[in-house]
Amino acid sequence: MKPCLWIFILFSCLSEISYAQQFNDWRKIVEQLAEEEMNETAIENMYEELLQLENNPMNLNMVTREQLENFPLLSIEEAGAIFRFLERNRPIYTVFELRNIPLLDIKTVEMILPFFRAGDAEKREARLQANDILKYGRHEAQFRFDKTLTQRAGYGEFSDSILERYPNRKYRGEDFYTSLRYSFRYRNRIQMGFTAEKDAGEPFFKPDYPKGYDHYGAHLIINDIGRLSTVALGDYRLSFGQGLVLNNDFMISKSWSSANIARRTLQPKRHFSTAENGFFRGAAAVAEFGNFSVTGFYSNKKIDANLSDDGDITSFKVDGLHRTPLEIEKKKNTREQVAGGNINFRKNRLQLGISGIFHQYDKMYNPTLRDYNLYYLRDSSNFNASIDYSYQLPGLIFAGETAIAKNGAVATLNTLQYRFSGNLSFSLLHRYYPVSYNALYAQAFSEGSSVQNEHGLYIGTEFSPFSKFSVTAYADFVRFPWLKYGIDTPSNAVDLYFLGTYTLSRQSFLEVRYKYKQKEKNTAWPDEKSRSVLPYATHKFRFRYSHDLRSGWNFRTTADMAHYKEKHFPAENGFMLSQNIGYRGKGTLTGDAYLAWFNADTYDARLYSYERNLLNTFYMPSFYGKGYRLAFSAKYAITDNLSFSVKFGHTRYFNRDTIGTGTELIDGNNRTDIFTYIRWVF
Repeated sequence: MKPCLWIFILFSCLSEISYAQQFNDWRKIVEQLAEEEMNETAIENMYEELLQLENNPMNLNMVTREQLENFPLLSIEEAGAIFRFLERNRPIYTVFELRNIPLLDIKTVEMILPFFRAGDAEKREARLQANDILKYGRHEAQFRFDKTLTQRAGYGEFSDSILERYPNRKYRGEDFYTSLRYSFRYRNRIQMGFTAEKDAGEPFFKPDYPKGYDHYGAHLIINDIGRLSTVALGDYRLSFGQGLVLNNDFMISKSWSSANIARRTLQPKRHFSTAENGFFRGAAAVAEFGNFSVTGFYSNKKIDANLSDDGDITSFKVDGLHRTPLEIEKKKNTREQVAGGNINFRKNRLQLGISGIFHQYDKMYNPTLRDYNLYYLRDSSNFNASIDYSYQLPGLIFAGETAIAKNGAVATLNTLQYRFSGNLSFSLLHRYYPVSYNALYAQAFSEGSSVQNEHGLYIGTEFSPFSKFSVTAYADFVRFPWLKYGIDTPSNAVDLYFLGTYTLSRQSFLEVRYKYKQKEKNTAWPDEKSRSVLPYATHKFRFRYSHDLRSGWNFRTTADMAHYKEKHFPAENGFMLSQNIGYRGKGTLTGDAYLAWFNADTYDARLYSYERNLLNTFYMPSFYGKGYRLAFSAKYAITDNLSFSVKFGHTRYFNRDTIGTGTELIDGNNRTDIFTYIRWVF
């Protein structure tokens, strides 16, 4: 304990003597997504897309309204305000001119600056010229290799007799993760690339597995081909309306911005992450006809599924892991076909859309019957259709979508966003998702994991009560009218959030956050065989102080606390102190050092460790128990176009003899990981 304490004190002292420019990092959004336990694939897709946009900033003198609206960190109103400003003031000579847009506050501007540049206004070519594509195209290759240095049970030695009896005790592959990615980009006209990935434990170029990597993907996106504004081939993602029918893109978290809760139909995006689910494989195209845009798509791919003895699909396997014979047996054992389209009309302030989607599996989807899933889809196909709308007035936005399923169930979501002034905005969102509404490709604003069995009212606000102090807050009241997994009766939830940020100077800021969530769950009494549905509440507090140096150093000190209380049972508490030191100077070497000490009674009082990771890799573990987390990362620019990154992470527990369970069990109280990354741009 003493060495860790001295290191933590040293980190804290260093942060007190630093000074610099405030650092609003978009990675905070990803941190919030992980803490809210949103879909892991959606988080990875968002992280990858924002990194790619940061590495390929948009030219303010060429960017289109559609590109701004597709940019996930901007609300509909903010994207429109930027485009109107650019139309009046082009050419732009510096990205800092965005500060002159009254609608954008300093926090938003500083966050989006890395995604834009002020370049020359290039001539738009009506036709693609092969010579220009070869001359001005940009290639990028990425190679990643990760390894857990601590031995895990699945990589141990077992006798043939043991494996014959328990074949799933041992992984069939090597104990490292690796991926290879290549992409090509020509201005905003062409994007193409491929990915190849092997998870730790999956076989790699073994005689019985000759395909090498476990997962492969490829994509081609072409923009501005006559009336076709976008054509996508290979792996891609789509989002229609508010997501009640289709959204395999991603969602901004509730806590990020109350002004960014209304969604819109997006053009097809490439799927370039290594996530093995949550995307389409086939073709999509968008055609423009005056005020109308028409999107059509078709996808045909094999997916992983858990099957019953009768060959029916009981659930979908979405982790992408194929390490043991049982997991390998489930690999691509089901064919999925999806087709659909969207017609979108836009004129001035009005937008209307009609969407439809049809999907079919080559097997019956028939989840094992339980009381909570009584109304789940039980068919080999399904159909959904919807109407979505948005209407904008100065400072006011109405938006929503109403959808119907094959069985006639109707779901609806409607929002109202009003900005009283540049310093005060208000949002209201109501959703009604019946228990019988089935839309397997929907992803919309919700408290649950699916667009089903939920009625809710969200009220959010952002305001600055005085100079240098800003507040983001919301309240979400939810009713689940039918049973849920782990809850034997209809139930309720309350979700409250408050974030106050005080800008001490242009060099530092102080952040105070409070989160409260009350829900219900089945609880077994210790001395009785029966169980009851009881409420439980989680309080989470965060205090953060951030300081930057003009030379590139950044210091961030964070204190996290969690308090979990289930009715009639003792409270459970968690505490974490963390310090991060980062360097982003002009030299060839940059890096981060992170140290956290944690003490959490149980998993319900767990705390999250947000540490800067390598390019295109997202890692945000949660911790409970007593221990510390130490991580160091560095990036070395070998040349202007070639860089090498490495990260070392070590976690040690003081109250455990083992970590993990099953094949991931570590016989010891510590875990050490190493991550490496090579990036070549040419």
